[in-house]
Amino acid sequence: MKKLIPYVFFILAFSSCDSTMTSSNDETILARVHDTYLYASDLQSLIPENTSPHDSIVLIKNHVNSWVRTKLMAHKAAKNLTAKQLDFDKQLEDYRNSLIIFSYERELINQNLDTLVSEEEIETYYNTHLGDFELKENIAKIIYVVFEYGQPVEDDFEFIFTLPDSLLLDSLESFSQTHARTYFLDTASWIPFSELQEILPIENYSRELFLKNRTYYKFTDEYNIYMLKFVDYKIKDDTSPLTFKRNDIRNIIVNKRKLILVKKARSDIFNKALQNDEFEIYYHE
Repeated sequence: MKKLIPYVFFILAFSSCDSTMTSSNDETILARVHDTYLYASDLQSLIPENTSPHDSIVLIKNHVNSWVRTKLMAHKAAKNLTAKQLDFDKQLEDYRNSLIIFSYERELINQNLDTLVSEEEIETYYNTHLGDFELKENIAKIIYVVFEYGQPVEDDFEFIFTLPDSLLLDSLESFSQTHARTYFLDTASWIPFSELQEILPIENYSRELFLKNRTYYKFTDEYNIYMLKFVDYKIKDDTSPLTFKRNDIRNIIVNKRKLILVKKARSDIFNKALQNDEFEIYYHE
């Protein structure tokens, strides 16, 4: 990288309409806005490793142009604002404190948070918050295969779909590996109906009737034949099954632990400071 930077600046200086100049301490100057200068050393960390010279030049040019525009706007704004409007000390202090606290709490969480959530905890949360898990859309458990229109395997696939469940999946997987363009045989996963429609050309209308009235379905388009079987379904406004919400519940539990951990840390810091007489409050109502 240290070898690349001077090379890039050399190209900038001699192969474009832009030019560079050198300061009294031999630093390469890339731009100036009034009395403020942008030096080559300011851009040392701008270019990622293994970036080509051409891409490096583009990055540098874009950065220089952005820097100039920003400095010009800031200079214009500063000349047109009052001293009171330019006093950002309070905002900067608040922002700095927020960044420091955020960084500390993030490190505290990384070092101390227990992210292991048992199945019992998930089930308990689910059973005590059933009202929070109302389905917002129809979902289904399905299996499907998609194979090229005109292949002499349609009858074979149709026969396999009539097999009992104990034989269906193994037979379908074995045959699909050779003859299907794509297939899905995970009977444990719930799929939103809207997501299913992005994969398979299912009618938009009467979704509930479609789910309730069909178990096996076959349809075609110009290129493919689609065969699918509904293993189970849930209609919008039903209670969402636990398997569909397991990851969401795990995240909820972990996030609650984060809040508890941070709240306890803040309380401990305050109480310890109080015991050690590290602060005083002089205001009283």
